[in-house]
Amino acid sequence: MIVRLPPLRIIRLIALAILAGPCFGLEPASAQTIQTSVPHAILIDVETGSVLFEKDADAPVTPASTVKVMTADVVFGELAQGRIKLDDEFTISEHAWRTGGAPARASSMFAALNSRVRVEDLIRGLVIDSGNDAAIALAEGVAGSESGFAGLMMKRGHELGLTRSVFTNPWGKDDPEQKVTPREMTVLAAHLIATYPDYYKYFGEKEFTWNKIRQTNRNPLLTMDIGADGLKTGNIDASGFGLVGSAVQNGQRLILALYGAASAKERAEEARKLFLWAFRSFSSKSLFSAEETIGYAKVYGGASFEAPLIAGREVKALVPRVGGEKFTGRIVYNGPLIAPVEAGKEVARLKIFRGSVEVLDLPLKTQEAVEVGSLPRRAMGAGLEYVGGLFRKYVGSKIDSKYVATQ
Repeated sequence: MIVRLPPLRIIRLIALAILAGPCFGLEPASAQTIQTSVPHAILIDVETGSVLFEKDADAPVTPASTVKVMTADVVFGELAQGRIKLDDEFTISEHAWRTGGAPARASSMFAALNSRVRVEDLIRGLVIDSGNDAAIALAEGVAGSESGFAGLMMKRGHELGLTRSVFTNPWGKDDPEQKVTPREMTVLAAHLIATYPDYYKYFGEKEFTWNKIRQTNRNPLLTMDIGADGLKTGNIDASGFGLVGSAVQNGQRLILALYGAASAKERAEEARKLFLWAFRSFSSKSLFSAEETIGYAKVYGGASFEAPLIAGREVKALVPRVGGEKFTGRIVYNGPLIAPVEAGKEVARLKIFRGSVEVLDLPLKTQEAVEVGSLPRRAMGAGLEYVGGLFRKYVGSKIDSKYVATQ
């Protein structure tokens, strides 16, 4: 009799035995060779996706004005789709003026009540001046209201896999429901930089004058000699001082998200310290070639009991320049896969660790198709899966370290 087992999450451990450099940031935070005084931070390398440093990076935090990175991303998307143009003009409503403009005595581009302002100037007011009036005007111009625009922000977040972030307003107003995580803000920043290079440039402009008022960019990294070229700061009482920043040196782009600093000075100093340390301490190492078989997924009912898995692109990680340590990896998938299995289908994820900290998380796809097996072979596969399930359930945790299965 063929016994059909419920799907299990199979985690296959693979030893990579890769020599890396000095003991650093993929160990638990306490073992990292650099520390930061801020409570929440994460630093990633964009090309490889490597996490170079993290500290409580999945905690929900109040974004304050760093939420304007998402506001900009939505506006850039509207521009890219042709639904708005840089020369379009949006009206500064009484709500935008009173809530986010000069009367509010907060960050503002000082746009005049009922004036009409070009989208390009509103973008500069948003990302250079951190203007709340600019954010509200853009939201109303694109979606009719702040709440309508917040819906677009949430939609974009879902598209990017930002499952822990909640967006309720475009300018960073203190709202207990509006939360992000530092890790997801680096994902958002990386998407914006890669997708809208022609618009990302506004983040790097160092000053903007509107209504005869000249303001310098609030991002302190732009005045440091570290290759910084953009993104946003934020600060309200509920958030402390935060920053999402990016810098490039020798073609290498890093993105940092940092939250909860006690002062603007601490925010700037800690950000600069982390960027400089990362640029000096790491080099890129190839782990797998694009078509190299990384591991196997078990297949139920197939002509083969396993499907080889590949990344489809070179898998690289940043590793410390000196010293040595072993990386480990896990292939994670819902399985066993049910035959037939097509070639090139994403069915698993490769997770690379150093110590207990995850440094890479990449999709894996099947290298070749697995057709439905003959009746005797399907019966054999069912029997093997049943016995394997019993083995893992009763003795696997003590004896078998190759597979870990959970319901």
